[in-house]
Order: sequence, then C-alpha cells, then structure tokens
Amino acid sequence: MVDMMGLTFALTGAALAVFLAGIGSAIGLAVASQSATAVLSEKPERYGSLMLLVVLPSTQGIYGFVVALFVLIKLNMFAGGVSPILWHQGLEILAACLPVGIGGLFSAIHQGRTGAAGILMTAKRPEMAFKAGVVYAAMIELYAILGFLTSLLIILMGIKVG
Repeated sequence: MVDMMGLTFALTGAALAVFLAGIGSAIGLAVASQSATAVLSEKPERYGSLMLLVVLPSTQGIYGFVVALFVLIKLNMFAGGVSPILWHQGLEILAACLPVGIGGLFSAIHQGRTGAAGILMTAKRPEMAFKAGVVYAAMIELYAILGFLTSLLIILMGIKVG
C-alpha cells in the first residue's frame, strides 16, 4: 500500500515546481510583452529583434514542467501503479522541487524586467538589441538553469523510491 502522506508531499513538490516557475514565466512574459507592444506600435519593423527578449522568461516554466514530469515518472504514475513512497521520501521530493520552482519564479520575473529594459533600449539603439538586451537577460537564465539542474539531479540520483 502506498503511504498517502509521502505521495501527497511528492505531488505537492511537483505542483510547486510547475506553478511557481509558471507564475514567474507568466509575469516575466507580461512585463516584456508590454514593453515590446509599446515599441512595436511606433516601430513595427523591430518585431524580429524584440521577439527573443520577450520569450526568454518562458523557459523557466518549461524547466518547472520538466522537473514535475520527472517526479511523476519517478513515482511510476504513467505505468498504472504508484511506487511505494514513505513520508520522508515524499518530503525529499518536495524539497528537491523547490530550487526550480523558487529559482524559476524569481529569475523569470527579473528576466522579464531586464528584457523590457532591453526592448526599450532597442527602440532607440537597435544595434544594441543583442549585445546588451539579450546578453543581459540571458545572464539571468543561468540561475534558472542552476535551479533546474539541482532539482533534476536530486530527483534522478539523490532519492530512491520503491
């Protein structure tokens, strides 16, 4: 029989990975999109150079989704039966999901803000779109990637279930 407390903790971790990183991505995309829309209303020819700055914050939501998917795979949810999991293992999985969730939440918001600043700069100096706009926003991505890798490695190699 499956320990329901362990399963509850593990599924809560998976949900937090998706929801927190997804919320950050949605906020970051909204901030960057608002700036891009303002610039494009005056200079529609800049669409191509602004697109990358707008979509960069979406990766954090993808990272959260991938981590949650690996949690569900680890729990054997797709094979028709749930692996036995103790309460402390579920708590370990929940804790392992926090780096991608919390890291994704904050990095996506700040990446969206940085992207918005790059978009506004691109309105006046289009030659700086990649040099400053994309590079600065991409530097924030490093912390989302670190959270993603931390969560993924702990789930795949640090927690034994079943």
